[in-house]
Amino acid sequence: MNRPPLRSLDDALQALLAAARPLAGSESVSTFDADGRVLAEDLVSALQVPPQDNSSMDGYAVRSAEIADEGVVLPVSQRIPAGSAAQPLQPGTAARIFTGAPVPEAADAIVMQEDTEDLGDGRVRICRVPSKNQWIRRSGEDITRGSVVLARGDRPGPASLGLAASIGMDRLQVAPRPRVALFSTGDELVMPGDVAPEAMPAGSIYNSNRFFLRSLLLRLGCEVRDFGIVPDQREATVEALRQAAAGNDLILTSGGVSVGEEDHIKPAVQQLGTLDLWQIAMKPGKPFAHGRIGESHFIGLPGNPVSSFVTFLLLVRPFLLKLQGASRATPEAMQMRAHFDWPRPDRRREFIRVRRDGRGGLELFPNQSSGVLTSTVWADGRSTCRPGTPSGAATWCPSCRCRSCWHERAHPVLRLDS
Repeated sequence: MNRPPLRSLDDALQALLAAARPLAGSESVSTFDADGRVLAEDLVSALQVPPQDNSSMDGYAVRSAEIADEGVVLPVSQRIPAGSAAQPLQPGTAARIFTGAPVPEAADAIVMQEDTEDLGDGRVRICRVPSKNQWIRRSGEDITRGSVVLARGDRPGPASLGLAASIGMDRLQVAPRPRVALFSTGDELVMPGDVAPEAMPAGSIYNSNRFFLRSLLLRLGCEVRDFGIVPDQREATVEALRQAAAGNDLILTSGGVSVGEEDHIKPAVQQLGTLDLWQIAMKPGKPFAHGRIGESHFIGLPGNPVSSFVTFLLLVRPFLLKLQGASRATPEAMQMRAHFDWPRPDRRREFIRVRRDGRGGLELFPNQSSGVLTSTVWADGRSTCRPGTPSGAATWCPSCRCRSCWHERAHPVLRLDS
């Protein structure tokens, strides 16, 4: 029986994103709790930041035109701590000022404390001639009133949350959390804590996928409903899918999406709903499924841990971000130089685990098997190779004499983080 051709990763991602309609509605959350959530509206500043001109140094506010030479002595006419109001600066005087304090009217420079000498009698000697506007932070130089500080679709992180707070936002309007039903399939799976390592039955493995998938989902702002481990039985798989489809936006599974006799996900989904995507021309991660059961999307990931991890980041992550209306869903690649060779590239698009080395390039994890989860912990990026590139009969590496040379060439790298 002839199987249909493998689908390219780009086509699969395009189809997946086309099926992801942003969830309706929004919710208000404390700015403290908005890390990683997707903004449902623009954040527009109602004030200037800083709200008024202020000093960036401890020192003295002066009129720069009155200090033509070093050694000028001025009486101190006022003291201005941060949080207080300043009086206009009297001609021929200096104002003692502290970092963050408002600059008094008529002052146009701050002389920092290290460039002055307090004479102890209410006067100060200016030991360095100031330039106009030095050490003054102008009103609105960070944020102007009416400007969009963060845009709808942004995912604020720590710095962005601080920025939101700086314009007085104690609550943010964000997209609703996608509700995700998660379960694994496989009679070989055992949960850590249920069986001690020394008592593991032959052929059993601990369920690592459940842990990293749940963590990845939570980092993307999802509400996770864990359905545990489903045995390799057709009826049990159908029932688990039926229950998972009730009230969830996405059903996410790992394992059982290949073509073996014990892989029941595909026929079970087809019994209850539709299956739109199947095998993808990527390595690791060829077995991949997408469809619908009722109102719920379904995505089935391969069981091998690296395959599951890679397909989640490249396909599920963008899908979930699109559900939340994120303005940027797909990962960005950066070009870096490979300090290794990949002599036998696959027909499928490959994602190999790499990390930066001390020479500013990339080094390769020695074992690229889809079952070696260690590679994803060791790596800080992935280098990608599209089918057929780099290659060519005229391309030879002087070090290893291989066709399809990778040495000292730039390749796109995707970050591992979510």
